[in-house]
Parts: sequence; C-alpha cells; structure tokens
Amino acid sequence: MREQFLWKEEYEIGVDIIDEEHKRLFEFINNLFLLTEKKRGFLGGMNDKRACKKAVEFFREHAMRHFADEEEYMASIHYEGLEQHKHTHMVFRENTLPALGQELERTGYSPEAVEHFLGVCAGWLIGHTTIEDQAIAGKLESLLGNLTGGEELETIKRVITQLSYNMFCVKVKMLSEDYNGERFGKGIYYRLVYGTEREEVRREVFLAFEEKLLYNTVAGNEKNQAGKLSTSMLHTARYTLQRFASRMMGSVWLEMNWTLKEENLLTYEQFQKIFKEEQPVASLLFDTGEGYFSCCILTPTPFVESLGTPITAENALEEVLRYVKVQEEWERQAPKKKILVVDDSATMRQGMENLLKGDYVVSVVDSGFAAIRAVTLDKPDLILLDYDMPVCNGKQTLEMLRSDVASADMPVIFLTSKDDAESVKGILSLGVSGYLLKTLKPAMIKARIDDFFAKKAQ
Repeated sequence: MREQFLWKEEYEIGVDIIDEEHKRLFEFINNLFLLTEKKRGFLGGMNDKRACKKAVEFFREHAMRHFADEEEYMASIHYEGLEQHKHTHMVFRENTLPALGQELERTGYSPEAVEHFLGVCAGWLIGHTTIEDQAIAGKLESLLGNLTGGEELETIKRVITQLSYNMFCVKVKMLSEDYNGERFGKGIYYRLVYGTEREEVRREVFLAFEEKLLYNTVAGNEKNQAGKLSTSMLHTARYTLQRFASRMMGSVWLEMNWTLKEENLLTYEQFQKIFKEEQPVASLLFDTGEGYFSCCILTPTPFVESLGTPITAENALEEVLRYVKVQEEWERQAPKKKILVVDDSATMRQGMENLLKGDYVVSVVDSGFAAIRAVTLDKPDLILLDYDMPVCNGKQTLEMLRSDVASADMPVIFLTSKDDAESVKGILSLGVSGYLLKTLKPAMIKARIDDFFAKKAQ
C-alpha cells in the first residue's frame, strides 16, 4: 500500500492563496508516490524514469513558485517575520533540494531515492505549514507567546503540549515527568543535537514514540498501520520532528539561536544508554490518544559523543534503509516472549538480562513506578518483580498492577532472597504465579522460567 499524506483542515491558515497551494503540493506528493509504486511494478524502465524525473522537476518548480508567492504575500502585509521565513525557504531551496537532486541523479531515480525525496518534502511541508506558515496569520505566535516564562520544566511541558496540538492535531496527556527510558512496544528512537555560536552551549533532544503514531498523525492514514514501516514515512518523520524540536528549543530558550548539529536514529539499546549515564533536564512521557511518545532533553558537556551514525545529506538514504531493516529484525523477534525485570539492584538487572536475552525480549527497570510505565508502553508476557524494594516494594507494585484492568491478569513471579516457610507462604498468598530465589544458580533460574512458559503454552 502506498503512503498518503492527507491534507487536514487544521493546516489552513485562512489565506486562500497559501492554503490552496499547500493542498496542491500535498496532492503532487501523493501522485508522485503512485508513480513510484508503478515504477516498482514495472521494474523502473526508461519511460518510468523519464516520467518520474519530469514529475519531480514539476513539483520542485511548483514549490519554488509557491515560495515566491508566499514571500510576496508576507511583504504585502508587512509581516515582521519575513526575513526569517525567507531564510527557511532559502535553506530548503539551496541546500536540501540540491542534495536530494544529486542523490536522484546518482541513483538513476531509483524508487528508494524518489521515496527519500518525497518523504523529506512531505516532512518539511507538514512542519513548515504547521509552524512558520501558521505564524504568518499570527496563530502560532499568539499561542506560544503566552506559554513561555516561569520554571524551565513547566515551560517545556506547556510548549510541547501546544506544539503537539498545532503540528499533529492531537491533545496530549502527561503521564510522567520522570520517564526513565522504558521500552516502547514498536518504537522509533530519534536523537537531535543542537548548538549555538557558543561551542559550549549544547542541548540533546531525544524523541521516542510508537511507530503507529506516525501513521495516525503525520500521514493521517490509519490503514497504513497494518503495513511495515517505510523509508518514506521515516524520512517524513525526521523532517517533521526537526521542525517540532527546533521550535520547542526556540520557544523554551528564547535568547539562543539554535542550529541542528547532528541527528541519529537509535536502537532501543542506544537510547537506553543515556538513562544509565546522564541526568536529563527533562524526561517527559505523553499519551496522545493515537500512541505514546516521550521527549527527553540533556545538557551535555562541550564534547557530544555520537550514539549512532550521524545522518548527513550523503548517507541519509542508506542510514534510513538500514534503520528500517533494524526495525524489521526487531519485528522478527516479536514471537519471542517479553519479560520485564523489576529490581533496584543494577547487578541483578544486568545479570537477569544477560541470562535471558538469548531466548526472550528482556526489559529492565529499577522501581515499581517505572514498572507501571513499562507495562503501559510495552505489555510483557511475564514480570519478574523484586519483592524487597525501597519506596514502592513488590507488594505495593503488584497492587498497582492488579488495580488496572490492562495488567490485572498479567503473570508475576516474585524475586526474593527469603526462603523461610512463613515468608514463602506470605508471598504466594498475594496471588502471584510463583517465586524465584535470587540465591539460585543462574541455570536453575533460567530453567524455571522456561518451564513456566512451557506449562503456560500447554
């Protein structure tokens, strides 16, 4: 099934000449996707290449005329943000489009390169329409202008909430302001590094979200949920989220002139690494009604270590293709049972992960509260729960799990160091699937977990 990027009424700014051109550009992108699909079907013959090349050039020329018309309109109303808006057009026209054009020529207008071109254009168009173009009519500025000021964390939350509504037409609900990197079921993990003219001032923005959120918000086409993650959708997401993050940065830290220095698509393991080594300025988890997402912000040292391969104009096509394959590989592991290990001991968490990860998809968290978030984001088949944890112990965590209909019947096995008869009797009376002594040899722990799933299957 080909991608669709649907025009939404919320994108309209109330200026006919601009709104009509935006609708046409969306229509051109969808028609080009159809042509790319035909090209795949006909194995990319010469006639298809010529048609595709002509269509891409037509879209590019039409976009350039639209930029000129838009700038003329802004000048006619004496729009204060004209020069900044023109600069945004200029970067896309003189940097982004030429780089994409060179890639198209180099690859002979391959379907993958055309999808890259379309994904980037769709992402840029969505982000630009919902941010800079909304500002022409004074809509975005009037909203965000009232959100800044006050405590930094509160400002970040308000700006993200408003931007999510403006850009993606979703009302977000804050689930936690202490998100600790718990795994999303079918998740995308994206890192952006921003800097200023002062080298020592840096921010890292990490955006983690459910894959289905892309289809429900960016594409607006729920039918695509049944399909696989496509390269074009991922390119679209990159450019849309860049506009989202850039606007957030500029709205929260008004005095800074932020520039995107680096971007990376991360595996879950790379993403989780930041929570083991860093303390985020903000680490927020949201529910959009269309899927979950998180925004985490770090203030790193002047030297920013790359967590993954930096995406550049030269390698974007290859890196996104590689990432889609990583996601497909993760999906192939989906038949594996998922185990959540909850323990306040880092040694115990690491040991259990090393023991089980060969046969299971293993997630680890360090507290009962983190366990509730993890269960919400990625429902496990079994929870191995430390009985003796501080603050929120195993019994209290179990009570919270049982109070939610979504996790009420989820299998739980307690991890404990207590082996006296009275303690064991008390543990089993809580209605769990069993208990494991931490003092058992690793092979015995593994055997008992394997046996649990074998019996459950029968």
